[in-house]
Amino acid sequence: QVQLMESGGGSVQAGGSLRLSCLAARLFGCKAWFRQVAGKEREMVATVRIADNRTYTADSVKGRFFISHDNAKRTLYLQMNNLQPEDTAMYFCAADETFAAMTVCGTDRIGQAKFEKWGQGAQVTVSS
Repeated sequence: QVQLMESGGGSVQAGGSLRLSCLAARLFGCKAWFRQVAGKEREMVATVRIADNRTYTADSVKGRFFISHDNAKRTLYLQMNNLQPEDTAMYFCAADETFAAMTVCGTDRIGQAKFEKWGQGAQVTVSS
């Protein structure tokens, strides 16, 4: 059963914008966006704790990327502005709801969460 499904990826020129969406089969307490370039480590981009909308965004994208969640639609969003070639990657949404994840969700300690539910990914390509 598919739990998470991303959409909204694509190709843009530098300076452009895209919005990724991630539809969930049900509400999860902690959600996050990650990205990965082939051959490199996965990077956490942004995270949100659904109960209180607490968010944390990685320094590499802060001020350009914005995470949000629509509870009624069970959909996680990532608004990406002023995209740069170094933002080119496969973007994944992830969800977790363990006690450990809920404690660190939306903070810079999100790396302690072990996300077990993942979407299939959405490719974002930014050309210069």
